[in-house]
Amino acid sequence: MNLNLLNRKAVVRANKAIATVASFALLLAGCATFAPTESAVSQDIPAALKTFYTQSVNWKDCGEQLKCTTIKVPIDYSKPASGSINLSLNYLASTGTADLGWLLENPGGPGGSGIDFVAGASEQVASVAVRKRYNVVGFDPRGVQRSAPIKCLSPKATDEFLYGTTPGAPGSATEIAAQRKAMKTYINACVKNSGKIFGFVDTVSAARDMDVIRAVLGEDKLNFMGFSYGTFLGTTYASVFPQRVGRFVLDGAIDPTVSDEDQSSNQLKAFDQALKNYLDNCLKIDKKCPFTGSVDESMKRITNWYKQLETKPLSTTLGSRKLTIAGGITGLIMTLYSDDYWQYTTAAFTNAFAGDGTTFLQLADFYNDREANGTYGSNQLEANLAVSCLDGRSNPSAAAMKAQNTKLQKLSPFFGRYWLNGALGCEQWPYKIAAKPKSYAAKGSAPIIVVGTTGDPATPYWQAQNLANKILDNAQLVTFNGEGHTAYGRSNECVVKNIDAYLIDGIVPSSDPNC
Repeated sequence: MNLNLLNRKAVVRANKAIATVASFALLLAGCATFAPTESAVSQDIPAALKTFYTQSVNWKDCGEQLKCTTIKVPIDYSKPASGSINLSLNYLASTGTADLGWLLENPGGPGGSGIDFVAGASEQVASVAVRKRYNVVGFDPRGVQRSAPIKCLSPKATDEFLYGTTPGAPGSATEIAAQRKAMKTYINACVKNSGKIFGFVDTVSAARDMDVIRAVLGEDKLNFMGFSYGTFLGTTYASVFPQRVGRFVLDGAIDPTVSDEDQSSNQLKAFDQALKNYLDNCLKIDKKCPFTGSVDESMKRITNWYKQLETKPLSTTLGSRKLTIAGGITGLIMTLYSDDYWQYTTAAFTNAFAGDGTTFLQLADFYNDREANGTYGSNQLEANLAVSCLDGRSNPSAAAMKAQNTKLQKLSPFFGRYWLNGALGCEQWPYKIAAKPKSYAAKGSAPIIVVGTTGDPATPYWQAQNLANKILDNAQLVTFNGEGHTAYGRSNECVVKNIDAYLIDGIVPSSDPNC
């Protein structure tokens, strides 16, 4: 399957390249029962939802300083009695007093596992100071990994979907027909294997789940830190439940008012710039740089090399697997999420120009969470598509796709060639777009911190500016001047200092600290 179909719905891909993913093995030693307080169960909760808001939870040990549990949430919030699912949670126990209670986190996606993210206990999850004051909570949102996961194709069929090559040149009628056929097969498998939850994994439903989590944790207000797509999830929660917002940090922010088409073109433009930033750095600083001449000359070399890859897959040392155009683009995108990974861009191009596609394919595997044995470590692909197609879609008409394709190719002659016809990803989806909040202003909420990185390719900086300055009613922007996707825990002390002061002492910067 050509990657261009998947990029459209990967606008807010999780921080897989940044977060340390840890194994999650449930151990049955030790447990504690926890029931929500009366004040946490607000009086305006509909009677049909009271059983969910008042449920007791039984936490069990599941690793060093980790406890895990499941709670029940309704499949359909408009019909709570029609069925429920189990939502999986864990928490990293405070190293101190936990006097500030609970801090819920989401690493991004859609489709990222909050359980794996929190279990990794990285600096991005929480600083030493924050760990002393909070229990840090992770959860797998509905449809993700351990919470009624969306299931679609077999691993072998997923390989073909992600790494296969469709017939015809990019954007041709032959390729479009093949993509439609592949998407139909994919969607039919999802419907067959996922069950009723497949139609109810939209972000508003996930935000409502977060409010149930708040109640069962015994909190009157929710403290939350979201990265990438997690900022959209957090913004949605704040817009639906503004009076229940505690301390909210939205890092790598998304503008929820931007159309699916514009999100796609904005991300393409940002990745194009990230690639040029890499080349500029490589040519000026890296003695091992596989490029010579100018950035423009290097871009032409990359463009020509990828065109060859479209019809001539490259050999690798990974058994019979070859590097196709889909794997080559995915592997490149993986390295552009952070300047910390530019070393792998250099290694991948050096090896590829020598005829070995192994490094690019390994990078694509890491991005797709594909294991060496051919299985997949998560259902992030499935969840990403399912959530995204319920949240919004591009216009699939021939005229609209033609206009979008022209725009994309103008913005980036290189990436635009592999970013075509994105509307096909959701064109045949069997469910309507889910209802959204009338406004994302979250009027009446407590102050919200929005973090943006000037060189962020996945969630361009101006989106953080819009969210903080134009959309949210009560927000403060914190800027990190640098490269990469998101900032907290991976940028500099200025960012950590300002976010920690807010999370711990409630101090909102009087102006953007411009870190």
